[in-house]
Amino acid sequence: MTAQAARTGAQDAVPARIRAHHDRLGRTMSDHAVTIARSVDRLMSPAARQAVLVAFCEEEVLPHAVAEEKTLYAAAAELPATELLVRAMRDEHAALRALVAGLASATTQGEIVSAASALNALFQSHLAKENDVLLPALAEHGVDLASLLGGEHDVLGEPSGVSGGEEAPVAELDVRRVIHAQRHERIFAVYGELAAGTTFVLVNDHDPKPLYYQFAADHPGDFTWEYVESGPEVWKVRIGRA
Repeated sequence: MTAQAARTGAQDAVPARIRAHHDRLGRTMSDHAVTIARSVDRLMSPAARQAVLVAFCEEEVLPHAVAEEKTLYAAAAELPATELLVRAMRDEHAALRALVAGLASATTQGEIVSAASALNALFQSHLAKENDVLLPALAEHGVDLASLLGGEHDVLGEPSGVSGGEEAPVAELDVRRVIHAQRHERIFAVYGELAAGTTFVLVNDHDPKPLYYQFAADHPGDFTWEYVESGPEVWKVRIGRA
């Protein structure tokens, strides 16, 4: 392969990787919003998934927006064809931040559903503009996305696998201070976010055997269950998606 061909391949791979990351963010956002609405339909509290969605936005969506403004948007702002588009996209980032804050402060079920739905609708529209307008315009004007972004994982998403042969850290969910009536709902919300083959460690103040039976009934064959610590004061269970 020639050096020119290698550069071309890298350039072609970057937009595809950005769109794949956008697809994952968009699907996760949509899943959260739908689950919040359905929980209300089923007369269940949406508070657990509300907290998960806020955390997802604060840890992934908003850092993604900041990284885009420093890289993709900065380059597009220099092009006459995309200058006005970038202004509008930055305004939408500000609107996303406001919606996340509104979701975090929502208290009634109606407020939570409304805020989650509005957040999801704006985010999906925003991603479509980036995928269908912004990225093609940058490519058309010869912007070297590979050099521009480097290894910016907040824009590109994490590469497949973990570098250096290291294992990804396992998340831990400590429910000992969560009221009993909300524990199972929060645990299943976290389980619902797991990718295939990943796990989290549940920390509890009693043997969660009833939870195991609920998993077996609701997710037969789809989950893994491994005791890490078995009392007498603390129980830890590694729960995974098969």
